[in-house]
Amino acid sequence: MPWYINLLIIYFVIVSLVSVVITVADKASAKKGRWRIPEATLMMIGLFGGALSMYVTMKTIRHKTKHKKFMIGLPLEIVLHAAIVCLFIAGKII
Repeated sequence: MPWYINLLIIYFVIVSLVSVVITVADKASAKKGRWRIPEATLMMIGLFGGALSMYVTMKTIRHKTKHKKFMIGLPLEIVLHAAIVCLFIAGKII
């Protein structure tokens, strides 16, 4: 296995953990009426690789499930990530 595969795995694990933490933190802030994490920031973390874990977390804790931006946007980001992984495996990327 090429050396960069391990780096990619570590990257996605870290981004996934960050996406779960900020989603849970945003939910807690919402309950307490405190400052919220901007939606653009949440979507950007999803785009950087945390979409799947963020989507699962949002569905699990029932956070932003009525927002089409997230319930459509995150699955689209997941499809994008899957396409990139498929191209990567097929040798079309790198």
